[in-house]
Amino acid sequence: MRLDAATLTAVLPRWCTGLHAAAPELNVLDGRLGDADLGATLDKCATMVEQALPELPATLEGIFRRTAQATAKASGSSFGTLLTVALMSCAKRCAGIDSLGRAELADMLADVVATLAARGGASLGDKTVLDGLHAVHVALAASREGADLRRVASDAVRAALDTFRDKPNRIGRARMFADKTIGMDDPGMVALQRMVDSL
Repeated sequence: MRLDAATLTAVLPRWCTGLHAAAPELNVLDGRLGDADLGATLDKCATMVEQALPELPATLEGIFRRTAQATAKASGSSFGTLLTVALMSCAKRCAGIDSLGRAELADMLADVVATLAARGGASLGDKTVLDGLHAVHVALAASREGADLRRVASDAVRAALDTFRDKPNRIGRARMFADKTIGMDDPGMVALQRMVDSL
């Protein structure tokens, strides 16, 4: 499997539908640790991306850049900003590239993790979406050629959720709850799971 512009254009509507469906769940999860607006933020991001679908460019770089511009209009929330930064990081990585294979996708995710860590101040192990993204990067890099990459990614995020569930959140608003977050899933990691599964 290789990701090209046509494939990305085809899966984006499903990604949007998945975020719309997950919004109520994500609001509830976020309400236990934060402002209860994660679902609403991503729901609006999905709406803005849907509005951009008819005018998407015909290149990977262009699609990622256009979706980043769309999500930037949706919200000023921290997670919304990180989503925009992640999409822009993907756009830069795809400059002049027609398609991405398994190894290239893994490398792109490594770039995204490093960029988000620098922008948001989180580190691996803080129990954030970074840990889920890193898990996907590692799983893709280690997977065999021809593997079902969506399944590989989904299993990796689920395993990360299982690994971090009994650990405390160490950054963001959730860190103020400290040990109360033990036994709870990080809302951002759950959001990533829903995004991956929607594909």
